[in-house]
Amino acid sequence: MRRAAVLLLALGLAACDVPQQSATDAAPPLDVQTRAISSAALFGPPRPLAPERSNAQIAQDILELGFRLESGRAIPAFSRFEGPVALRLTGAVPPLAATETDRLIARLRAEARLDIRRTEGAAQITVEFVPRAQMRRMVPDASCFVVPNVGSWEEFRANPRGAHLDWTQVVRREKVLVVTPADSTVQEMRDCLHEEVAQALGPLNDLYRIGETVWNDDNFQTSLTGFDMLVLRVWNHPDLRPGMTREDVGARLPALLARLNPQGARRGTLPLDPIPTPAAWTVAIESALGSPTRRRSFGYAQNALRIALAQGWQDERLAFSLFLAARFAPPGEGEQALDALIGAASIYASRPGGAVPRAHVELHLAAQALGAGQYPLVLRLTESAMGPARRTENGALLSSLMLLRAQALERMGRQAEAERLRRDAVPFAVFGFGSMEAATNRREEIAALIRQ
Repeated sequence: MRRAAVLLLALGLAACDVPQQSATDAAPPLDVQTRAISSAALFGPPRPLAPERSNAQIAQDILELGFRLESGRAIPAFSRFEGPVALRLTGAVPPLAATETDRLIARLRAEARLDIRRTEGAAQITVEFVPRAQMRRMVPDASCFVVPNVGSWEEFRANPRGAHLDWTQVVRREKVLVVTPADSTVQEMRDCLHEEVAQALGPLNDLYRIGETVWNDDNFQTSLTGFDMLVLRVWNHPDLRPGMTREDVGARLPALLARLNPQGARRGTLPLDPIPTPAAWTVAIESALGSPTRRRSFGYAQNALRIALAQGWQDERLAFSLFLAARFAPPGEGEQALDALIGAASIYASRPGGAVPRAHVELHLAAQALGAGQYPLVLRLTESAMGPARRTENGALLSSLMLLRAQALERMGRQAEAERLRRDAVPFAVFGFGSMEAATNRREEIAALIRQ
């Protein structure tokens, strides 16, 4: 399930507060995608980052992703589809939905070796596009979600708490429904398709401790990564069968990963943490992201940071705790927040797949540097972050970095470069934020950082 919280440009440090477009704000108009272009036209051929974790780590990751729900409930048996999988789109299908779905299916076939196709008829996976307001009345905290054993939104609405929707009772997947908003930006639609279709085909859990996956509620990764495709390939390999226990699957994974990911055997293994993340930390994180006021969010973020430090973590969970403590810091704690951001960036730099989450931190550091008049630093930070943003096809992140960079270039007297960069940022901003109006607003918000 993809969380409603959106992290991009939400940070307010000292005098530098960059407004955020939140998924809880009013939805874009239903025709929001008609002026945008597809991810393929914008970014070119997919270039997913390869998995950087060792096979020993990936084996543990698969077991934790596959045998526990996000709620913490254990899943007793391995489950998946058997045989070819057909996928159909229904509901208020947006203009670019088929294009983005076909691109996703092409990647699943090429990278994960899955036998999947799109159809207009009966299908194992139904992706239904529903107006956001209707979705929120049923599932308030989700941007999109996936449920088993139903084939339509109306069927789900008729019995939303039925026992047939319990993933822990599913062994052989027969029918799955993905529900996603019809009135979203192209990027949000693409993000939902990637994560929810991947969960329909693979593991169901999200883990904050893995930075190189879309199965992480920090939402830093927005399209399927090399790690995700490897997991899906393993999950659907003939060596595994529906009904296997966690121990059965665990016994098969070392040999399977050695064959499918031989480079993973040569990677060093970071310390493995076999203890599940305490529920108190997860609750604190989700409360920070979902609280109506910044003050309350900061309190929850501070609590999450205290738990992370007490646990002795040095992974993505500590980095994310530091990031949120900085994001929600009150104006009077700008120095402490800046230290927290620098600490988060350092941790991400040391972690497998950490380039993408670090790029998000560098965005906020660049906003700080711009407000402080440190224009060469803005250029260094944005240069570092723009590569991962482009490669992972994150238009919202990339356009924001480009606009920050353009503002710094303008202040350094490089007006022609600045204007060219602003023009180049427009299609990425429309893809990520939904309209020319939203793209213009983003430009004005970033320009206002200097005037504060």
